[in-house]
Amino acid sequence: MTRKKAKQIIKTGKEYIGTPYVFGAEPGRADKFDCSSFVQYVYAAHDIPLPRTSRQQFQMGKPVPISSLRRGDLLFFTTPKRAKLKNIQRIGHVAIFIGGNSILHTSRVEKKVAITSLHPYWKTKIIGARRVLD
Repeated sequence: MTRKKAKQIIKTGKEYIGTPYVFGAEPGRADKFDCSSFVQYVYAAHDIPLPRTSRQQFQMGKPVPISSLRRGDLLFFTTPKRAKLKNIQRIGHVAIFIGGNSILHTSRVEKKVAITSLHPYWKTKIIGARRVLD
């Protein structure tokens, strides 16, 4: 992902900090989000179409080693309800990596769009990362 595009995507995402988290939020709305509708909305604002769910989004772009993350990459996580499932079914959360071991996302934990440290909680839940632009 180009650094400029990543910076723009993160800036757009930050405009929604504080927006309420609602599981199953309808796509295309900006007054409430769940994790994947938030990511879908922010990337769509920059003409980058992504599918609706975190599992579908995980199938986009190319895999990235966690050691090679760049700002704007998508990070995927398991959740307590999905931790015992297999393969892609384990994925229950997506966030935007913003650098400095931080993510921009919305979840049941924060209950709103927020910037959160990967440490200690989220780091232990990472399933993988994808780069959706070069």
